[in-house]
Amino acid sequence: MNPPTAAWIGLGANLGDRTAALRTAFAALAALPGTRLRRVSSLYRSAPVDAGGPDYLNAVAEIATQLPPHDLLAALQAIEHAAGRERPYRNAPRTLDLDILLYGDLRLDTATLTLPHPRLHERAFVLLPLAELAPERVLPQWLAGVRGQAIERYDEDGWARDSD
Repeated sequence: MNPPTAAWIGLGANLGDRTAALRTAFAALAALPGTRLRRVSSLYRSAPVDAGGPDYLNAVAEIATQLPPHDLLAALQAIEHAAGRERPYRNAPRTLDLDILLYGDLRLDTATLTLPHPRLHERAFVLLPLAELAPERVLPQWLAGVRGQAIERYDEDGWARDSD
């Protein structure tokens, strides 16, 4: 069996009980075969980007996984589906959104998956929580580029950020 690869997963929800959706998603990530949930960022509230609907709650999870990238993507989509995710149109409001942001240092561009995530550097709701967990993976110019996006740390109940 291959050694685990570090990967960072972006999570977001703007429909229903957003906090519960993210907590459930963290547990589902931890339960994936050959995967360990290492850490999770703070929660952030952000306005939708290129979309309408209520504000999102976002976070990033760091995992160590033995799943190959496309298998991980399929597993994330199954978690979204279990959370009631529908895709009626691009950037529709959602009960849960899970994106592979980074998978080790892998660069990949296929019809179904691009790594690193192609819009990673354009979105404060990804960069701020990612910078909490892996500041070396976030370039200062990326943060400068999203400075005008509305985002704030969200601490509804102070739940633990580290899962180890």
